[in-house]
Formats: sequence, structure tokens, C-alpha cells
Amino acid sequence: MYKFTDSFPYLLNRVGVRMGELFSRRIAAYGITLPMYRVMAALREVPDQRLNDLAAMTTVELSTLSRLIGTMEKMKLVSRSRLENNARTVAINLTEAGEMTLKELMPIARHFEEVAVSKLSPAALKTLKKTLSDIYDLLDILEEEATAAAE
Repeated sequence: MYKFTDSFPYLLNRVGVRMGELFSRRIAAYGITLPMYRVMAALREVPDQRLNDLAAMTTVELSTLSRLIGTMEKMKLVSRSRLENNARTVAINLTEAGEMTLKELMPIARHFEEVAVSKLSPAALKTLKKTLSDIYDLLDILEEEATAAAE
């Protein structure tokens, strides 16, 4: 029998929501929200991002992300500029202030991850991360099904 509270989506969401809420509370004193943190961390990992790519990487909806980038630009955490080789493309980057803020937040993020996975061996953690990545990729099947059903 299917049991909701034992289902993979429920358990995964439960962990994600709780960790997100706790992390949000922890970084609130910096005037930063969880989506802002995700944007800064993503930009540190991959600079010169376009809005669409950043939305995919951060799982923030495109229209929400556009407003968020505007807010973060006013806070001087990110900048927008045209790429030299493609003047139609706007590249989003961390500013020096964004980089400094992120340097303060990264140890907090690292601590959250360390606590969350502290009972896993390095091998188990590697397997878990690989499995989650594989599951994410498999969701393309469901996306295709949803698109076909909507047509």
C-alpha cells in the first residue's frame, strides 16, 4: 500500500523545507534570503550567467529571479553587464560586496551540510549525491509526460 509519509517525494521535500527554513533563519541577520544566497553561490561557481541559466541552476522561477536580481543589484550584491562578444546578452555577476557577503555565509552553509550528513560515510554521501543527481535527470521523463498531457 502506498503510504504518503513514507514516499520519496514527501521525505525529500520534508528535508529540503526544514533545512531551507533553518538556513533562512540563520542568515536573516545578514539581510539575505535563501534565494539570494542561492544566486550568490551559483554566481561564484559560474560567473557571467544569463538569467535563464541562473534560474535553472538556482531553481528560482524566472520572473521571481528577475525581480530578485533587481533587488540584489540595489543592495550592490550583483551587477548586470553586456557581454563583450554578445551585446544582446546580459551577464550577471557577484560584486565585491556580494563576494564578501558570500564569504561570511559559506561557512554557515558548510556547517548545515556537515550536520545534515554527519551520520553518512564519505562513500554513502557520494552515493547519495549521485543518486539525487540521477533522480533529477530522470524527472525529464515526467516533464515530457506533463507536456504531452497538456497538449
